[in-house]
Amino acid sequence: MPSISDSLKLAETVLSPASSSPRADAELLLAHVLDRELSFLIAYPEHVLTEAQSQELHSLLERRAQGVPVAYLTGSAWFYGRRFIVNERVLIPRPETEHLVDEALAFLRERSAKDGPHSRAVVVDVGTGSGAIACTVAAELPHCIVYSTERSSAALAVARANAKALGLYHPERVEGSAPCHAEPVAGGAVHLELADLLPSGAALRFDCVIANLPYIPSVEVPTALAFEPREALDGGPDGLREYRRLLKMLPQRLNAGANVLLEAAPPTIRALRELAEAAFDDARIAVRMDYAGMARVVTVDIACS
Repeated sequence: MPSISDSLKLAETVLSPASSSPRADAELLLAHVLDRELSFLIAYPEHVLTEAQSQELHSLLERRAQGVPVAYLTGSAWFYGRRFIVNERVLIPRPETEHLVDEALAFLRERSAKDGPHSRAVVVDVGTGSGAIACTVAAELPHCIVYSTERSSAALAVARANAKALGLYHPERVEGSAPCHAEPVAGGAVHLELADLLPSGAALRFDCVIANLPYIPSVEVPTALAFEPREALDGGPDGLREYRRLLKMLPQRLNAGANVLLEAAPPTIRALRELAEAAFDDARIAVRMDYAGMARVVTVDIACS
């Protein structure tokens, strides 16, 4: 049977025509098959695979060569230093979305420093998908109250699994249930709800709204992303259908001094900013760049009074 070294060489050869990072993909898939960390591959290149492991690796390589993302093959992806469960029902968390989280954490930390250690900002992650954003905020800032909405029950099941795996699960809200002030208050947890955009309850207002909604125009949804759920990518004719709906709802659901963070991409970011300016005529609105210097996030800062 082949060793780790032999398996990696073969895997890299198989994946080279189909992947821009064949070596990295090969290492991730082999580590998954062996149920080991990547460091094990480096430390023990002579380790011999069993027949079952060799067959499993071969099967995964075939699927990767057909374009299936590595994260779907291994069932997990890393985001903000944590491992998240993913499958074909949710988008794979992107590194650029970590910038969205950076912006949210900076705002919430500044607010906490100003309002005092006992302040409890109310946050909502709209269209949570895998729950990566909501879980990250709840884990990094346990004093915050974090809500997480998703209209796909299949995607919400993934978010639920991640919240439980990270010790952040809170019993789920049911549409029409009592608003935040009448519920048990739990920080360091994610309050999940099957909902279209915002959580139910008109009395529930937010200090920070984070949204990474579909923003690709329908005709431009690339075939390279064919394995990811189209409903999580397709933003309608101009890519802004869901953001347009959200921005109509937000003015009545925000506390004074709230912060809104909306992720998009360079082709749609200018139009998204214009939509935000139309929705909030007295807010400070800006566009933030991601780590690659690409326009990525529209920020909306609501006046304190």
